[in-house]
Order: sequence, then structure tokens, then C-alpha cells
Amino acid sequence: MLAPLIENKNLASFISTNEPLASKTWFQTGGPAKLYATPSTPEQFAQAISFAHQHQQDIFVLGEGANILIADEGFDGLVIHPPLKSISHQGDLVMAGAGVSLPDLIEYCLAHNLIGLEEFSGIPGTVGGAVFINLHYFEFLISQFLVSAQIVEKENGNLSTVDNAWFNFGYNQSTLHAKKHYLIEATFKLNKVSDYEVAFARGRRKEIIRHRARRYPQSHTCGSFFRNFHPDEVTLQIDGKKMIYVAYYLDKIGVKGNLKVGDAMVSYQHANMIVNCGKGTSADIIAVARSMQELVHKEYGIIPQTECLMVGFKQWPLL
Repeated sequence: MLAPLIENKNLASFISTNEPLASKTWFQTGGPAKLYATPSTPEQFAQAISFAHQHQQDIFVLGEGANILIADEGFDGLVIHPPLKSISHQGDLVMAGAGVSLPDLIEYCLAHNLIGLEEFSGIPGTVGGAVFINLHYFEFLISQFLVSAQIVEKENGNLSTVDNAWFNFGYNQSTLHAKKHYLIEATFKLNKVSDYEVAFARGRRKEIIRHRARRYPQSHTCGSFFRNFHPDEVTLQIDGKKMIYVAYYLDKIGVKGNLKVGDAMVSYQHANMIVNCGKGTSADIIAVARSMQELVHKEYGIIPQTECLMVGFKQWPLL
């Protein structure tokens, strides 16, 4: 299977084998990737996609590893880690490569008097991951700003441009979840403002970061492990409103800062965040997550479902 890769010097220049992945994720767990690509152009990205399709290899696109859990056995396929980090703008439109980090994108926008994305300050990850999951923070969604994007098709490696409607965005949802297309670049429409308004936005950014640092662990976690419930999944109401927030149920069952398996434990800061305290494994994290599911189900008859992406698991490891 690897012979064509070795013989093709162009592919070999940006595709390697048996690449460790743990250091590339926030959880700092997981095994290696059988194949690992770092395409620096959209064309190389398309070549990597075509190679994987030709050799029937599963594909996973890795950003900063902030919202994923990789199996201890690793990923039996091609991991694409695209350093597509170009940023540019025309008027109130900002174009950013899939590999651009959110902090870098926000800083670029503020430096050019463009505001809106600072609402996502303090959240780790890349443009690719943010669009994939339709990043959200309180009432803000990344889909509110995205106007178009360049994507590559898994089946044939073709590049094309699509609009916002193509993504069929929802809560934690986009067309990209079907894994038939991958993001190359996104274009966001922001607000062009005065220096005074930018100064205000910078202050808001600092406050959001301070708020997040006080409420959430800042390393060795994927952030929220479980998504909030959909209204039709719960019956509990408080003040006439469905209680959809998964952290409410996790707080009630008392797992925060208490539930621990190996070196993985529920954060003392937030009941929906699992932290690797040192030498934890993905198996430890899974064990903690299953216990959280079982306790909520026993008490309330509902099962939390993951927001964290499971990568490389041969079988679904949770309830």
C-alpha cells in the first residue's frame, strides 16, 4: 500500500507514516496515525485526498486537536494536518485558511478594524474545526459570519466554492460532518468600524478570555465533552422552560472535581469538562465519560451525547 507513496516524491514531500498524534491534541492522548499529511497548498490537499481515496484509507482532518479524543490505538488511515494559514481581507470580507488559529484570526481582524469574531475569544481551535462544528459561544455561531468557502471533495479531490446555505448549519452541525468534503478556506463578513469601536472590542475580548479562564480549564481537555440536549430529549422544566443544559444534570449528580479514573477526571471548574491530569490515556477518559453517562441516565433517564469527536475507535466506546 505504501509503495506508491514512497515512489512518488511529490507525495512523499508532505506525507509521512506512523506519526505520533498525542502531542498534537489538547488531551495529550492517543496513538499514531498510519499516514500523516501536511499539505501546504489547496492542490496538495486535493492530492492527499485523492491518494487516500485511491488506497481506500479513512481520512481525518486535524486542526489544533482541541475538540477530539483519539483512540490509544491511533488512527488507521490518513490524518491531514493542513498548515493553510493565509489570511487576507477585502473591505469587510476576511479570507482565512483552514489551518488558521482562531486567536490569530481574531487578532488579524481587530488589527484591520474588523469586528465580530472576537465573540469567540479564548476558544482554541482552527478555522477548519470551527466551521466543521459550527462553533458556538452563548448566542453566537460561526455560521452567522461565514458567507462562502472553498472545499475539496473526498471522492475525486476536486476544489469548489460554496455559499453559506451549502453547509446546512445547525447546532454542532454542518454538511462537513458527512465527511464527503473538507474545508480549504472560509470567507467571513464582518463589521468595518472605527478605532474607538475596535478599542471597545479589544476590551470585550479581554473580558471574554478572563471569564473563560475563570470558568473553564485551559489545557489538557477538549472543552465541553457532551453537547446540550435537544428540547425533545428532555422532560424536566424549570420556570416553564425545558432544561437542555447537560452541565445542569452533571452538576446535580456531583461529578465535578470528584469523578476520576486513572489520571483522567471531571474538572473542578466545570462538570462537563474532563481533564487529563498527567499521564491519562484515552481509555481513562472514556471510562470517566461512560460513568458520567451512566450516572445521568440512572438519575434522570437520559443519556448525554458527545460534542467531543471520537477518532480512530473501531467501535463506538460510549453509551
